[in-house]
Parts: sequence; C-alpha cells; structure tokens
Amino acid sequence: MPPDSSTDAQIARDERRSGWRTIRRVGPYLWPEGQTWAKRRVVIALGFLILAKLIAVATPILYKQAVDTLSGEVSDLMLGAVGLTLAYGMARLMTVGFQQLRDAVFAKVGQRALRRLALETFTHIHRLSMRYHITRKTGGLSRIIERGVKGVEFLLRFLLFSIGPLMLELLLVAGVLFFLFDVWYLAVVVGVVALYVAFTFKVTEWRVKLRREMNKQDTDANQKAIDSLLNFETVKYFGAEEREAARYDRAMQGYEQAAIKTATSLAMLNVGQSLIITSGLVAVMVMAAVGVQNGALTVGDFVMVNAYMIQITMPLNFLGTVYREIRQALVDMGEMFDLLEQPREVSDKPGAPELAVSGGVVEFDGVRFGYDPTRPILKGIDVAVGAGENVALVGPSGSGKSTIGRLLFRFYDVDGGAVCIDGQDLRDVTQDSLHAAIGVVPQDTVLFNDTIRYNIAYGRDGASDVEIVEAAKAAQIHSFIESLPEGYDTQVGERGLKLSGGEKQRVGIARTLLKDPPILLLDEATSALDTETEASIQDALRRAGEGRTVITIAHRLSTIADADRIVVLQEGEVVEQGTHDALLAQGGRYAALWARQQASEEEAA
Repeated sequence: MPPDSSTDAQIARDERRSGWRTIRRVGPYLWPEGQTWAKRRVVIALGFLILAKLIAVATPILYKQAVDTLSGEVSDLMLGAVGLTLAYGMARLMTVGFQQLRDAVFAKVGQRALRRLALETFTHIHRLSMRYHITRKTGGLSRIIERGVKGVEFLLRFLLFSIGPLMLELLLVAGVLFFLFDVWYLAVVVGVVALYVAFTFKVTEWRVKLRREMNKQDTDANQKAIDSLLNFETVKYFGAEEREAARYDRAMQGYEQAAIKTATSLAMLNVGQSLIITSGLVAVMVMAAVGVQNGALTVGDFVMVNAYMIQITMPLNFLGTVYREIRQALVDMGEMFDLLEQPREVSDKPGAPELAVSGGVVEFDGVRFGYDPTRPILKGIDVAVGAGENVALVGPSGSGKSTIGRLLFRFYDVDGGAVCIDGQDLRDVTQDSLHAAIGVVPQDTVLFNDTIRYNIAYGRDGASDVEIVEAAKAAQIHSFIESLPEGYDTQVGERGLKLSGGEKQRVGIARTLLKDPPILLLDEATSALDTETEASIQDALRRAGEGRTVITIAHRLSTIADADRIVVLQEGEVVEQGTHDALLAQGGRYAALWARQQASEEEAA
C-alpha cells in the first residue's frame, strides 16, 4: 500500500472533520427536540440492547456448567445438565428476542428521521437559486440525495446498534476473562482486538479512497444515462444511439475498473482479518488446553473460553464491514450535508411582508445585472409598465430580454437599481407572495408525466374540476381534450412528449389562467410554434391578458404589433420605445428589425 502524500493526509483530515460534522448533524434527528415519544423509544431500545448483551455474555457460563456437569468434573447442580442446557437455549433465545425488540422499537424513530431529512433536503434544493441549478447535473444531484439518505439510515442503525454494542460486549468479555481466568487471557484478547482494529481501520481508510472514486464514476455514468434519456428525441434525430451507448459504456468502464479495485482490496482485508482473528483464537485455546492438561481448568472452562472467543470474533469480523460502510456513509452524507449547506443566493429578508398588488405596476429602475461580474448583461434599464398595460420587450439575442423576465420573478437579485411592483422593491417582500402574483408562459412549456387534469390543476392547489374546465376553455383546448378517449385523464408522457407543441402551450396557458395572477409574463411563448398554430395561440394569449399587466418577451415582431408599448433593447440598454406605428415611423432599430423579419418571411413564403 503506497504511503499517503501530504495531499492525501490533508484529505483524510478534512474527511475526519466532515465525518464528525456529519455525526453532529445527525444527532438531532436521533434525539429530536420536543418529540418525547422518539426519545422514549431510543431509551427503551438501548435498554433492550444492554439486556441482550448482558444475557449474551452470561450464556457461555451456562454452557460451561452444563459441560462440567456432564463430564462429572463438578457435582450435579440444582438444575442438572438438562436444566442447564435448557437454560442455555433460553438465554440464546432471549438474546435474539431482545435484539429484535430493540430493532422494532427503534424502527419508527429511524424512519421518521429519514423522512424529515429527505424532506429537508428536497425542500432546500427547491429553494436554491437558478444559478445553482443550471450548473448542476440532475442525475448526479439525485444520486447524491439517494446515497445520502441511505447513509443516514445505515449510520443510525449501525453506529447505535453495532459499534456501541460491540464495545460493550468486548468490555464485558474482557472482564469475565480477567476475573475467571488470569490476566494473560485478557492480554491476548486485548492485543488481538487492538491489532485487528488497527489493521481494519488502516486498510479501510485506503479502501474509502477507492470507493470514493467508484462513487464518482457511478455518479458520472448515471448522469450520462439520465441526460441521454431526457434528450431521447435529439439522440434519434442525429442517429446517435451507438454514440450514446459508447459514451455510457466509457463511463461504465471507469466504474468497472474502480469496482474491481474495491473488490480486490476487500479480499485483501478479509484475509488479513481472518489471519489475525484465527491467530488469537488458536493462542487462547492453546492456553486453555494447557490449563486443562495441568488440572488448573475444567473441560467446561475450555468450552467457555472457546465460546467467548467465537462470540467476540463474529462481531469483530463484522466490524470491518461496518466500519467501511460507516466511513462510506459519512462520505455520502457529507455530500448531502454539503448540499444542505449550499447558501441560498436569493432569500427573504427577516420579517419580510407579503407583496400587496393593487394595480400591477411594474418598474425597472436603473437595473444593472450580469450572470458573471466581468460580463454585464443589463446596463441601467429603465422601463415602467402601467397597471393593465401590455408592454413588449424586443431585441436581438443577448440583448437581455429573458434576463429581465428572470429578474422580475426574482430568480436572481439585481446588481444595481431595483425592480418594483406597485412601488414595492421585490427584495423587500416574500418570494412566495411574489411568485403567486406572476404567471409565466415560457417558450417551451414542460409538463409533468401525469394527466392533463393534473397539469392544468398545477396552476392552483385545490382547484375544482369546474375551474379546471373553465381554464381549459379560456385557453381554447377544452374541445381537444374532450376529443381524446380518456379526456382530462389522458397521460401526457414525460415532459409532455405525447402532446404537440401547440397543445402543450395551451395546457401551459390554461395552467397559468387557473393560477389567475395579476401580472402575466409571456417569455417567447409562441416562438417555437408554426405560423398557423402561433395565430391560434395568440388568440388564447390575448384572452389570458385581459385585465392583467402583461410583459411579452418576443422574437417574432408580428406577434406584438398590437402591444400598448414596445421596448427595444440593444446590448443591455433601452434604445427605443413606443407603439408599433410610432417606432416604424422613427425608422430606427425597430424599423430595421421589422423590415428584416418581413423580408425573411416573404422569402420563406
């Protein structure tokens, strides 16, 4: 085994700190504040555990008495050999019984802890910023959560019910050997245990590095598989099935190599452990055999020593696996707690009030923003949208149109200036109330792999069937849904792939209408549709915008010609604004864009 470098030593120190941090984080879930029932169950489970270990340590003594009685080395006791044998059997049964009672009592505590932690992680992920999510890979993220929650389950069970009980049992057996035999038996047992633990921990630390690499390869392969399946259509379009299979196979090849190293090192660990344990067992049994030959010990003593050695070697054999799994669980949980400790880039101020929408006036006051500080996107935007007004944002790609929409929904906070609704700075109100006030119809409506009814009802929790149907009618999709064999119970497939682009958009519009927000953001809602479908969707969008403040981010200028006002952006600045006719009359940037698009459409026709 190669010596650790200074880098490896630093990694090991960091992992130990991370391990203790993880154990401290898990503690409150094991002993939750204000939950007396959970604490009571933990205490009862520990009580059963101690009883099981006390009986387990006393059991070989009954075995010894039975053997000595049968061999005639001691006079018959009151119970007799048969009675002692029955008592021995009963003791073994009680040991197992108390262990199972311990598990049964603790099960509810452990599962409730897992549920709370999984919910906390899931909720936190949804609260993280857009910036975090667009840099993470969904497959890898799901794997981290899955392994982390499993790690908590393992740690709760084995740290409490394996390592602790093993230490207690070793202390009790050591005491018995010291008082019933002599100090040399104790010295051999302590030496064997110390050597075994040192060897196990040293090799396991090395194996954890191999396991970490295996995890890395596993996460990478899983992410590539999910990424490929989510882009199923693209793979088909480019006939890239073999390319994707080769890409996945390369990732699995890395996992295979790491897994082989892990398995080989496990075999080495098992052989070493067996050598140490067997040597200790043989040494103690030779000492006991010599004692029997000299008449200092009885045959029962020889049997009892053997029983004790087997009793401690079985959990010691298990220790290697448990320690390895605990170390791995700590690594997995460390990744999950790292995730939980990711700071929220956008968070509510303490005691922030809810947004109160009176008219729906939206103001961008000197807004400056950049995803990267060295590359500003918006350079002092001043735009005001009146209550009930329909304002369109247009401009070439990269001018900052979609960024304005993200800032309005507060996916990000501005670097300078302010975004306000009815005079309230969005940074001063709660995000939940802000999100409730804005309805968004994006360019590509993504649906849940559920029914049409579920996807429309997603707009407002607890909506009735009547309200769902009314929203579908307003979005002009009710007739289409009724024509389907299963109607509103039709499954839409993953990401809504069973519906056409126009049908998905209408479902998205219905969902937003059901939400009934005072402010509507249309983020290039028809740019991905054909002209005929776009025309019918535009009619639905016009109906959706009645009585609401509407901000339309548009690429096709023909779709926003009837807007109350058009704001033209260029490289993060407002260069023109006015009505369609007024901007054409100016003969500026908008007129040039309009002429170019008209020429392109005529050429295409």
